[in-house]
Amino acid sequence: MKIPRPFVQACLLGALLLAGCTGFAPQPGPGAEPEPGAGYRLLTTPFIALGDTQEHVSTGYPLHDNDSAVDAYVEVAQRPPEQTLFGRRLMEWALHSHPDAPFIHLGDVMDLSCRIEAGRMTRIFRGAPRPGAILPGNHDGLMFGIYSYNLLEAEFDPDALRWNKACRRGAAPDDARHKTEHEAFTKRDFIALYISEHARQTADHPGLNPPPAAGTHVASWRNTDPRAFLTGIEAKLLDGIAYADSYLAQRIRLPRAPEADRDVILIGLDTNQAGPLVSTWDTLMGRSPGSTGHIHPDQIAAIAHWVDEAVARGDMVIFAGHHNWRALGLPSRIMLRALMNRLDHPLVYLSAHTHRGFWAEHRTLAHRPLLEMNVSSLSDWPLAYRRISFAYDDKARRLRVKADLLPRGPQPNASYADLLSAWEAQTCSASGIPLRHILDEDMALVQQQRSARGTLVEWLVQYLAPVCEGCEQSLYMHAQAYQDELLRTLEQVGKDLGPDTHALRTLALPPWCPGTDYEACIHSLLAERREGLQANVELFRRKASLVALLNDHLDELDSHRAKAYMTCRAVQAAKLDFDATDDAHNFDRGEAKRRAEQFFRIEASVGMD
Repeated sequence: MKIPRPFVQACLLGALLLAGCTGFAPQPGPGAEPEPGAGYRLLTTPFIALGDTQEHVSTGYPLHDNDSAVDAYVEVAQRPPEQTLFGRRLMEWALHSHPDAPFIHLGDVMDLSCRIEAGRMTRIFRGAPRPGAILPGNHDGLMFGIYSYNLLEAEFDPDALRWNKACRRGAAPDDARHKTEHEAFTKRDFIALYISEHARQTADHPGLNPPPAAGTHVASWRNTDPRAFLTGIEAKLLDGIAYADSYLAQRIRLPRAPEADRDVILIGLDTNQAGPLVSTWDTLMGRSPGSTGHIHPDQIAAIAHWVDEAVARGDMVIFAGHHNWRALGLPSRIMLRALMNRLDHPLVYLSAHTHRGFWAEHRTLAHRPLLEMNVSSLSDWPLAYRRISFAYDDKARRLRVKADLLPRGPQPNASYADLLSAWEAQTCSASGIPLRHILDEDMALVQQQRSARGTLVEWLVQYLAPVCEGCEQSLYMHAQAYQDELLRTLEQVGKDLGPDTHALRTLALPPWCPGTDYEACIHSLLAERREGLQANVELFRRKASLVALLNDHLDELDSHRAKAYMTCRAVQAAKLDFDATDDAHNFDRGEAKRRAEQFFRIEASVGMD
């Protein structure tokens, strides 16, 4: 059955409207702090848990799906330009701030799921000081984090290229290098790259082989070193129309504390088995498909032996997945509860996805409570991550989770002001640039980005109307305005850092740039004015191609000062944009609502009943 594209998009719009009308009810959370004098024995040393970094390509062909008009309603459709250029530095800063701790990324490494995004983030992961693991998120292989998009047919896409177009770097018609049919990065691509990256590290992952480039492939690997961090992979890679039903499950041995008497095994689930049937059904039911997590029986069957092995050895098992517990579909939660019932110890689930961060205690579907620790986001305020360790009281049969909210100052964070101050102390103070100067730059850019938005009615009329010059003209004007903000941000990098921007100043610029100075090229582009659709398309492509070129080389600004400067600006822009957003559109990220769900809490325990 072929469903008309406008009908599906109208359903999605309805889902967004309904989401904006839902009320907030805090989830039931854990009770008081762990009982005084309990005999807890430390089981693990700390590891870093982070999520939702969402590296974003902004230089592809402009599409309605992430146009600034949509951003007027769905705040995260288009983030401030500082986040687009510097956002990945937040993750880099977090990883390098804890060189002795391994890490777990709980998903949504990418945003649109483009090959460029994957390449930029891979570079940072390769430079991490300690080993880590990445769980797939809904933005890691689905079109815009929403659709299980069929690349082979064109039910929802007249020219069958929308995902690829969104991922291109402003490519001109004759730019064969960046105008391929493989710019989109599917779920299969994500899993294949991830396994291949670990296979490169042959000393740490002996016997792990890269998957083939195409076709169905099943991977079942176990590390011969029982003391390794990543100790097992169960994966199924599918291409064609079924690619989003692929899965990647991981067995992770958390670092064992010296006094521990057992191992703690974290099972990293893939909560994104969202094939075409799932995506279509969720859309027809008024849900954004990527918002709901799905785990299929084949994945449960593949990981069951890890649980049985842990029971036989007396190890603890912690579960983790990208989607928060309530966002998992009911069948997935039922299957997971059945699997968890094989364990004779307290239950903990780590998650991301919400961009909010909270503690919750779930008792539905089973008598035994399930403690959930949901980390915050590194793409939207409150920007934060966690340093987690586990301890156990054998007599009371209680498992304690310590999850420091980071970054932090001398005292634990008790407010958004504390969290912002901690970021500033670590990053802004090391940038060598006065904080007032950075705030003035970022405030101006955030205001420009927000004031350049279109309207939701305009978006709907353009999206559902036949393609015409008048419709596309407005879309390209919005896209140009955002490229202008990105160019102004890049110009500020040169002025603020001076000689530290040598990697940008020595680049080979496009032939249409005047001279060899990238700042002069930016000035020339910003001064141009064009009339008519085709002229504006050509100007957009030149702006986007320069932004893409400079963004590719921002990671070469590797001095501590440059890293601190870019991280600081990503933080300030996220906070300024959040402060300018009314409570009805911040997706329950207001401080009062986060306090109601114990965002600032750093320790909780869970028992057997």
